[in-house]
Amino acid sequence: MSFVKSIMFLLCLLALCGCEPPGTTANTDDSKLQIIATTGMIADALEEIVGDQAEVTALMGPGVDPHLYKATQGDLKRLTDADAVFYNGLHLEGKMGEVLEKLARLKPVVAVADQLPEARLINSTDYASAHDPHVWFDVSLWSEAAGIIGAEMGRIDPPHAKLYQANAKAYQEKLSELHLWVAAEIRKIPETQRVLITAHDAFEYFGQAYDIEVRGLQGISTVSEFGLRDVSELVDFITGRGIKAVFVESSVPEKSLQAVVEGVKQRGHTTKIGGTLYSDAMGAEGTAAGTYPGMVEANVRTIVEALR
Repeated sequence: MSFVKSIMFLLCLLALCGCEPPGTTANTDDSKLQIIATTGMIADALEEIVGDQAEVTALMGPGVDPHLYKATQGDLKRLTDADAVFYNGLHLEGKMGEVLEKLARLKPVVAVADQLPEARLINSTDYASAHDPHVWFDVSLWSEAAGIIGAEMGRIDPPHAKLYQANAKAYQEKLSELHLWVAAEIRKIPETQRVLITAHDAFEYFGQAYDIEVRGLQGISTVSEFGLRDVSELVDFITGRGIKAVFVESSVPEKSLQAVVEGVKQRGHTTKIGGTLYSDAMGAEGTAAGTYPGMVEANVRTIVEALR
């Protein structure tokens, strides 16, 4: 389905859904709130915060690249049927942002990262007057996002506002411990090897928060293409610094970094694929990396093992 047709389909669905004013919910007293999250990271935070008061569904599953994601007819139906929708914002969801803005005329639609303090956001070189959307890689910043989600749920469902606030606080305490653990683990890597090279430039917040240099073959968005010059420059950097490993991502094709590894080999230096990192999507449901804290822990263990 083309993007224009998707918009038209959404508008038709909105017309069929009736005209409840924004801020009201479609559930009855004997049914749970139905909450849609675009990414797994947002869905995981929501599940911790809402407890048994709502059912949370993530549109984008394991291995899905939100930069390139196109809403299906089924997605549009789920969005219109939901009581509320939470998404990352800061252009992470690409063209879906336009659909979500239209949907906000009829129900609560929350762009979580858009509400974070601007002083804590990293400027994006991919978009004019925009910011890097990968805010979840700084665990302390994602903790602030959890607070925003809790506050917004309180506005959407006032009778349970205190519960959401308490659950958000408990989740934030877990994230505070996780933040300290990540920092301690990264310090185990020798400073000369403390360089994280990935398929696309998603880890700037991680680098800034945990004192590790980051490089990506592609830009912040995987929509941008890489060329021979990008590969050559990264090969020069790796051979010049003697970097032991680079990392592929679960939501980005591996072939891009394979070209870099081969280029390094031709220069007489050896570097390896250090493992697969979860960048724009979490792991499969039911696995250790299928939650936000588990995803972070899996990434950190992979990075430390390959570089120290």
